[in-house]
Amino acid sequence: MELAEALRATAGTVSVVGAGGKKSTLYALANALDRAVLTATVRIPIFDQYVADVAITEDPVSVLRGASAWPLGLVPAQERPDRYFGYDRETVDAIADAGVADVVLVKADGARMREFKAPDDDEPQIPPGTDTVLPIASTHIVGQPLATGYVHRPERVADVTGLSPGDAIGADDVATVLASERGGLKNVPTGATVVPVVNKVDDDELAEVGREIADGVLARTANSVVNVPQVALTKLIADDPVVDVVER
Repeated sequence: MELAEALRATAGTVSVVGAGGKKSTLYALANALDRAVLTATVRIPIFDQYVADVAITEDPVSVLRGASAWPLGLVPAQERPDRYFGYDRETVDAIADAGVADVVLVKADGARMREFKAPDDDEPQIPPGTDTVLPIASTHIVGQPLATGYVHRPERVADVTGLSPGDAIGADDVATVLASERGGLKNVPTGATVVPVVNKVDDDELAEVGREIADGVLARTANSVVNVPQVALTKLIADDPVVDVVER
């Protein structure tokens, strides 16, 4: 299965949250889709090498209407040499509503290069018009301690899972966070589809870990008002990044 199909990210606005492969997902989708825009509602590292062009503009809709190079990056300003600012959520909705891009890909929170996270009070910044939300976690976190070296906002993960600092993180803990309204389902707009992404499935052993996480997510969301039809297992650095899709 192609990546965009596995993630249900072939059209509309796709917001990516979580940790352990967020930027890799955005870049891979941007280059797999026609007429894709890559943008953010939070700070985003410089990504010029992953797109055909980046426009730094306070009027992204006007720039978009004159675009000829795809995928196109849109950002409001450069904060410092290694990262851009993001737009407010309403501006991202306006980019999508312009009807020029087939897909608008949005980095909607940060994780400081960790493998796992749960969101803070003001996260994630998901545009209201988002069609698909992709909460991401890495298989590499399973077996690691709940500590800042591996987890962004470990205190939030502790609140969701009941783990204590230093406890080993299990596959069930990852599933709990991905399936929680205080985790992967936080701030999901009404009517949006959620496809959790379990990344860094590097070998057969990690594939089994990923399937355990996926089964846990689907079990925990069986009666959710949020539509979670499947979980994608990925190895985003591979030429064929989709390892498996676990469907409900």
